[in-house]
Amino acid sequence: MKKFQLLIFFSAQICLAQNLIHHTTNYFGPNANPVPEFTDARIPGFTHLGFAGDYYFGHGDETVSNLFKVEVPLLAEKVSVKVWKTLIEHYKVSDEVFLRRQMQKSEGWATGDFYVQTRIKLLTEGKIKPDLVLNSTLKTASGSDFKNRRFFNTAGYYFDVEIGKSVKTQTFFDEVRAVANFGFFSWDVQTPGRNVQDDAIMYGLKLILKHNNISWENTFSGYNGWITRVEDYGDRPVVLASKINIQTNPGTVWYLQFQHGVRYFPYEQIRIGVQLPLRKLTPKFF
Repeated sequence: MKKFQLLIFFSAQICLAQNLIHHTTNYFGPNANPVPEFTDARIPGFTHLGFAGDYYFGHGDETVSNLFKVEVPLLAEKVSVKVWKTLIEHYKVSDEVFLRRQMQKSEGWATGDFYVQTRIKLLTEGKIKPDLVLNSTLKTASGSDFKNRRFFNTAGYYFDVEIGKSVKTQTFFDEVRAVANFGFFSWDVQTPGRNVQDDAIMYGLKLILKHNNISWENTFSGYNGWITRVEDYGDRPVVLASKINIQTNPGTVWYLQFQHGVRYFPYEQIRIGVQLPLRKLTPKFF
């Protein structure tokens, strides 16, 4: 009788594992549910428009994509709205990744989700006080090619706070700034016969070194979900990024970034981008 019960138990576990679609960065494309980026805990005084090109490689999934981003301050340096989206990506995966993700084709094109974020400045940096920014972000389910594990077919959201403090120095670096990020991330996980929500704690640390018009950012960040009973499910990704920013004129910033997937993010990333000022398109309510 006990053997029969054990057989039923293990059979149920096998069926559950087969039906469970891994809604994580470990089984989807690099733009599906990445570790959220965070800023220097400041809100700009005028509108910024950004474009970036990404190349992900190194672990059986070669992806080339672009990123569009715009941030519009409703109250200069106090309240802003930010929108971003992966406009299009081209992917090509190895046979091993193709089978692991249960994809229908190994190469193709996809378009990403919209992210809409509201940012509110709660504290402004003083002699003792840090900068404190509250972010509220909604991720739509508008991404395509779910069957090939490029983007989720479910929505998500996250709330986080950025805390930043600067120190002026008389050394080679004009300014040293430390930023911490902490929040709550949630997204739906839909599988045959099951509809649950994966909740995660977000975290991150950033160190920014600035000299004249050049700054160097180093960021360690990730999130921890709760669905860990399935081996290698992968809802606890961790990344490490290093980024060089060069300001060519007031408001225009060119940057180069390398990101390494430390855990459950099977990608190396190279990103090249630019941030452009759009002062004439900044709302003026007062």
